[in-house]
Amino acid sequence: MKQLNHLAIILDGNGRWAANQQKDRSFGHKQGMDKIFDVILRAKKLNISYVTLFCFSTENWSRPKKEVTFLMKIPEKIFNKKQINKYIEEGICIRWVGRRSVVPNHTKKTLENIENETKDQTKIIVNIAFDYGSDQELEHAVRQIGKDLFTKKLTLDEMNIETIYNKLYTNLSPKIDFLIRTGGEQRLSNFMLLQLSYAEMYFTKVYWPDFNEKDFEDAINSFYLRDRKFGKIEVQNERKNVRRKTIKWTKSNKSF
Repeated sequence: MKQLNHLAIILDGNGRWAANQQKDRSFGHKQGMDKIFDVILRAKKLNISYVTLFCFSTENWSRPKKEVTFLMKIPEKIFNKKQINKYIEEGICIRWVGRRSVVPNHTKKTLENIENETKDQTKIIVNIAFDYGSDQELEHAVRQIGKDLFTKKLTLDEMNIETIYNKLYTNLSPKIDFLIRTGGEQRLSNFMLLQLSYAEMYFTKVYWPDFNEKDFEDAINSFYLRDRKFGKIEVQNERKNVRRKTIKWTKSNKSF
């Protein structure tokens, strides 16, 4: 069974979680963002090399101004100097994947700063998808390829699918193996459409702030119970004597 190498999570349900508790949506976002470091550590313990977290989409700009303003301040809260030291101590490399031309300068500065401060860390790579949308990413990639064609750095005969992958924001990461989406929705929401082409998917009704260690272990075990064939079939003993891998966990229902 292949090791889970690249895990992606759509952190959904923060606002609805807060509403159920008669709280402001921003309260839910704060609770959700506070979980990021611990879930990264959990992934690291499982030898997952890459994690991509969907934190803010290009479509989220249409939300109420108050909520958007709060979300733009989240990186400053979770990637402050004290937190940066914790990321470095754990060998966590942070990369920002997404559009950099629209977010406020203070948000851009914070995300680029933690990128720079953690760039030499190698124990786990974490992509923070902030102001990310797959449509916009593909448009950006096509524009970059067009420039290469125009300046003759690239010819049409040299183009292939890898040409496109190499122009994506995630060009330093492998394709995604497994996607978890919390919050009950069962769609991709314009997230990593190319990178998820052969990923296994897991949808749970649990809102992200409530997503605890038991929920995480259930999701990961689900991945290891699946038979990934990538279009192929097993000619001999198909689906027989397939050794399934599950993770052994310590009993815990606590949150991250």
